[in-house]
Amino acid sequence: MKKFMKHTFALLAAALISVSAFSSNTAEISTVQAEDPPAATYISELTGLPISATLMAQRPIAVMVDNEKTALPHYGLTEADIVYEMMNSTANGRITRFMAIVKDWGKITQFGNIRSARPTNFMLAAEYNAILVHDGGPYYINAYTKLPYINNLSAGFARFSNGKRAEYTEYITTNSYYNPNKGQTYSGLLQRINAAKYSVNYNQYYSGQHTAFSPVEFTLDAMPTAKKAVNVSLPFPHNSSTLTYNAATGTYDYSEYGMAHVDPVHNNARLTFENVILMNCSWSQLDANGYMVYNILCSGWDGYYLTNGKAIPITWTKLSDLSRTVYYDKATGQELILNPGKTYIGIVPSDVWNQVVIK
Repeated sequence: MKKFMKHTFALLAAALISVSAFSSNTAEISTVQAEDPPAATYISELTGLPISATLMAQRPIAVMVDNEKTALPHYGLTEADIVYEMMNSTANGRITRFMAIVKDWGKITQFGNIRSARPTNFMLAAEYNAILVHDGGPYYINAYTKLPYINNLSAGFARFSNGKRAEYTEYITTNSYYNPNKGQTYSGLLQRINAAKYSVNYNQYYSGQHTAFSPVEFTLDAMPTAKKAVNVSLPFPHNSSTLTYNAATGTYDYSEYGMAHVDPVHNNARLTFENVILMNCSWSQLDANGYMVYNILCSGWDGYYLTNGKAIPITWTKLSDLSRTVYYDKATGQELILNPGKTYIGIVPSDVWNQVVIK
């Protein structure tokens, strides 16, 4: 990833919010501005980076990705702009599942594998006006599939012959895919969207820009509450998820099951993130089978924001399915502004929040 000039968070606040709000923390700093984006591009609402202007009106997709070790390697996950990781069940060591938000889904050749959704995923996908792509789910999702503001596509995507059990063989392709081993053709994402008569572009339920991004790269060094954040261990016992700051790239490399997460679609590129957001969130058990739902519609819960090797405490609020999750600097109450780049969002169960390790 091309790095921008690094500046302190104090400069960012002065440029985007107000000079006076952070003047007590600001030393004299150079004010080099980011270069103008190339022609025929716009600044992505999901990453703050320039992408093709032809994508400006296009809705993202939100893809449910299996996170069992048997499902590895994941295909195409480095194409995601935002990756959520969250407990999927209280069973099986509280195994997690990914929900990947992808803006430029038209370039997907193989993405997944796809697995089932939970109510929490519908509530989160709605705030992006994203089309949720999944392979079924428990009956607890039935009411959500009927809501007019949540479009979803379930099952029926391409089956690849990879030698694994059926639940680990389903992937997204943008266009139709023919499997010669099965003698079967599967509709691609574009055909499925058109058949469902879903709008490819943002519709009336889109509430606008989801997150504010800085026009320049910054650090948290000048923030009084900032602490070192080079190694992060999350209390996901089944996956043993970790994020490690890579000083060479200025991003956080994701690992699980004691292995680096790589993407075969892109020459085994590392899954890595400019921004890391950790959310403390309570949850409710739905039945004895381990099905659960995060109490994601709430206000004032704690969290952390990590970037460039440092972390600050934050709070977060989400008031409805359609409303965006808003993150705030806990010390100042100012809305959080992110560095340009990809974002990892880990939703941590509140009963193990004190087991998050950042050092």
